[in-house]
Amino acid sequence: MSKTPLESFIDHKADTGMQCGSYSIDVPPLKEGEQYRFHFDAVKCVGCRCCEVACNEQNNNPADIKWRRVGEMEGGDFPVFTQMLNSMSCNHCIDPECMKGCPTNSYIKLDNGIVFHDDDVCIGCQYCTWNCPYQVPVFHEERNIVTKCHMCHERLDEGQSPACVQACPAGAIEIEVVNVEEWLNRDIDEEANMPFLPDARITNSTTRYTLPDNLPENMKEMDEHILKPAHKEIPLVFMTVLTQISLGGFFALFLGDVMSLFGFESTNWIMALLVMLPAAIGLPLSALHLGRPFLALTAMKNIKTSWLSREALALGVFTGLMSGVVALYFFDVSQFLRLLIEALTLAVGVYGIYAQSMIYRIKARPSWNRITTNYKFFGVAYIGAFLLAFISSLSSVQEAIIPLTTMGMLGALAQLFFSYEDIRTLDAKENAYQLQRTKRLLNENFSNVKKIRFVTLLLGGVLLPLLALVFVSGASMMMASVILGLTLLVSFASEIADRFLFYTTVVPLGMAGGFFVGKQR
Repeated sequence: MSKTPLESFIDHKADTGMQCGSYSIDVPPLKEGEQYRFHFDAVKCVGCRCCEVACNEQNNNPADIKWRRVGEMEGGDFPVFTQMLNSMSCNHCIDPECMKGCPTNSYIKLDNGIVFHDDDVCIGCQYCTWNCPYQVPVFHEERNIVTKCHMCHERLDEGQSPACVQACPAGAIEIEVVNVEEWLNRDIDEEANMPFLPDARITNSTTRYTLPDNLPENMKEMDEHILKPAHKEIPLVFMTVLTQISLGGFFALFLGDVMSLFGFESTNWIMALLVMLPAAIGLPLSALHLGRPFLALTAMKNIKTSWLSREALALGVFTGLMSGVVALYFFDVSQFLRLLIEALTLAVGVYGIYAQSMIYRIKARPSWNRITTNYKFFGVAYIGAFLLAFISSLSSVQEAIIPLTTMGMLGALAQLFFSYEDIRTLDAKENAYQLQRTKRLLNENFSNVKKIRFVTLLLGGVLLPLLALVFVSGASMMMASVILGLTLLVSFASEIADRFLFYTTVVPLGMAGGFFVGKQR
């Protein structure tokens, strides 16, 4: 039987006397409080990428799925020039962000410290690929799930070293045992950090690094010339905006019902139905983002630690309660009882959008991890007020048009301020490298979309509503309805453009990439 490429390569190394990792793993048994970890010696690494090839072959992964990657760095001045490499797979962190954020509990921290991914329950939401500051989990398009390194646990169980360790001709990768408490209290800051890697304390990474002495101060990533937009996430663009519009519309509906207690015209079931529809349409759209959409309901399993689970549950309940409010208009219930139910519905909706915004408040993605994300997610609610104003212009509740339109305009002005602050704060010193690259994407790749965003926000949020108020004052309701309809469309287009920019211009933390291929995204 013919040998595999990996077996042939190992035989070649043995015949030529090249050093390589051993078949058997020479580490003591784990004691209480200990776990396995990788050790990478950057002094020994020659950049052959045998570890990448061996990992892919061992795990039957296609070429574009890399559980172990080699990054390139350089620095110094001619003729004293330094090149350094980093071979990294999963760091099997003590506090893994992938496990905390996973909505389906697909990640398990095994007794031996390995962070294991249960492929069978993964829904392919890719939230872990956002959360991990090292960009370790990777979406496998053929399997429609996320996959990652598991330290060849089945080989470890047999006393054999992982494929990457075994294949390295320079012996630059090793498996070690580490005492978790000692690592956290003494060594992690000195031995777990490497140039152009996120701070190991974010997840308490366990990988130990040996670096060359006297590294130049002007080290840089070899792929810093490569700047690519992130995924568009179109289903999430529409889902987030639509659910936020429903919250704004329901808030305006609730205020209208409160005001009816003081003699103002009451709301009606048509208004309640139409403010519920954006969320009812938006929530199913989120399933299109999943690799396995038929398992979407399992996204609520990890309420304890995952903001995604909390968002899915809260917004699902919010939409259901809004449907119940619509039904209440057809039953003879007291207005006070309806207000109580509406208040509960509103509270659940507010929490749902808060949870939605917190999905993106993650250290691994600096341009998302800012308070402006929360502000802008809630800021979209102004469109809900315009929606009710438009409905009012078509019905008999015409005295509500002016306050609703004014409310929407004030919200649009606030959103204009939040958007300005979002761009202005990209000049922050912390995570400056990633934030400046986000700024470059905004100004170089998507400058036209950014201009459209601000022009349409000003037009749809301020100028058109002002014109509608002029027609309302002149008792020209037909023109007011047309203008308010345009207001809705232009404002919606503005927020879609902004959310598109939100996803495509994010630049995550991560290791250095390759000169020709950049980083794994």
